[in-house]
Amino acid sequence: MRLDALAVQIGTSPAKLRRAFRRMTGLTPKAFAQAARMARFKKMLREGSQISDALYACGYGSPSRVYEKTNTQLGMTPAAYRKGAPGMQIGYTVANSSLGKVLVAATPRGVSAVYLGESQERLVDALHKEYPRAEIRRTRETNEQWLQEILHRIEGDAPSVDLPLDVQATAFQRRVWQELQKIPRGATRTYTQVAHALGKPRSVRAVARACATNPVSIVVPCHRVIRTDGSLAGYRWGLQRKEKLLEREKADASA
Repeated sequence: MRLDALAVQIGTSPAKLRRAFRRMTGLTPKAFAQAARMARFKKMLREGSQISDALYACGYGSPSRVYEKTNTQLGMTPAAYRKGAPGMQIGYTVANSSLGKVLVAATPRGVSAVYLGESQERLVDALHKEYPRAEIRRTRETNEQWLQEILHRIEGDAPSVDLPLDVQATAFQRRVWQELQKIPRGATRTYTQVAHALGKPRSVRAVARACATNPVSIVVPCHRVIRTDGSLAGYRWGLQRKEKLLEREKADASA
């Protein structure tokens, strides 16, 4: 049933219904429907359905539509997902920064992971845990421009290049990450403020989980999100590194 018809049926306007729906779910009706359709499509593939059968059963009008959506929402093609993503190829490189070692991993479509830490072995292990079925190898072919841009951001420089991302995420995770990217350099927001900005004030814990599962720190600046008491949270990478990066941003913003 279309939104207009549903609004008439319950005695309200489409605009009011759309606003109420977004307040309750944090998503527009269209985004919610797309996420639900994608979830059903993924379930059918996991259960062994043929791609064409799952495609039409879930209401995709053509193969091009489903491939267009899944390349961004799965981070891979439907065929690769159905097989457990054995063909997903990720190249990574490890460089030194003032905050320790930084691992940058990417596919030809974009950056898939950015990790900071003291041990290269731990960073590589984290990458394998993030993408357990992918073909992962160290390579000098990782996009040099993307690596240099991330290193500059670690040192406190303002973004100069838009970094494409190739990460697997739910619709809600993507909304949270997009909201984090709107936070100005040197500024902070609480999880509660982010939840309110999404129009879903009761989703504070879900926002925190989305920050915790962010595989591309620096690019998606989870260090700008703090607890209500003003303290940083220790997700993904060390508190000390988050504090240093935030201090640099604040100093640059006030200069």
